[in-house]
Amino acid sequence: MFENHLSMEDIGADKWPNVILWAAPIMFLLVFIEWGISIYQKKDTYDKRDFLAAATIGFVNVGISALLKVFVFGVALFCWNLVPWKIPASAWSFVACFFAIDFARYWAHRVAHEQRFWWATHITHHNSSKYNFSVSFRLGWTQHIKIIFFVPVMLMGFDPFVFFICHQIAVLYQFWIHTEYIKKLPRPIEFFFTTPSHHRVHHASDAHYLDKNYGSTFIIWDRIFGTFMPEAERPTYGITKPVTSYNPIYLNFHEWSDIVSDLKKAKNRKEAYQILFGKPGDEVIKNRELREKAEKEAKETEAVTSSPSAPTPILVSNENSLLKKED
Repeated sequence: MFENHLSMEDIGADKWPNVILWAAPIMFLLVFIEWGISIYQKKDTYDKRDFLAAATIGFVNVGISALLKVFVFGVALFCWNLVPWKIPASAWSFVACFFAIDFARYWAHRVAHEQRFWWATHITHHNSSKYNFSVSFRLGWTQHIKIIFFVPVMLMGFDPFVFFICHQIAVLYQFWIHTEYIKKLPRPIEFFFTTPSHHRVHHASDAHYLDKNYGSTFIIWDRIFGTFMPEAERPTYGITKPVTSYNPIYLNFHEWSDIVSDLKKAKNRKEAYQILFGKPGDEVIKNRELREKAEKEAKETEAVTSSPSAPTPILVSNENSLLKKED
């Protein structure tokens, strides 16, 4: 039954254009232009160490993507060969595939904020207190495991080439929305597309802005699923527990390290599951230790208050009180 199945050589995957690599020189040029403008305007938009960390993370990610290219293509091709239905490459299939990918990106992004395991793959993108074009380079080195969120799109029968190009364009779109220099755009654009204004809210660590605006290219998913919030006051960027390191390795793996540390302290499978898939910031171990401490103190207090006290002397009616003066 596999006689008519295509291989990567058959579809010429090795010759497919890498749109992101082509765009890289333009992106870096825009980074330095934005940096120059911020210096001229005396704004604290960039930090040299923060930029070097972002650039390093980005370059390593390009290498990881290249190494995983065959695997990703293999998954896409496997899904293409698996389903009996096919959607041939056409202008409309590109549009449909892009919407499907963006829908999957919304949920992948949302889950990455709602479950700690997936948050560990994404936190690198948020742990900068700056907000500029270079922040778009800060993509976690472990984020590639999120490919599983896109398998349903692959199973829809889109041509692997269509999926490949649409996926690259969706990733590339993220670059321009990481800036404070583009203010709010005309209302029709702000209503339908994810803009810098929307994404600034998403990168905020302010309590009222948290877990909002997950949309990748289209903000309509947030409007539909109740996670939209417009930008009001300027956000405070970063994560709720700021990191002070600029070490790319630490920035990528500090949350993973904390997860492993918590898992070692887990008392049972339920607690381990909560650590992995509970909401980031739930502090499962810390809260349990605080509860245990409170329960211990409550028991000790109860033991003290319930212990028998010394007998109270009873004054017999025919005895003279020592407190009274004798006549």
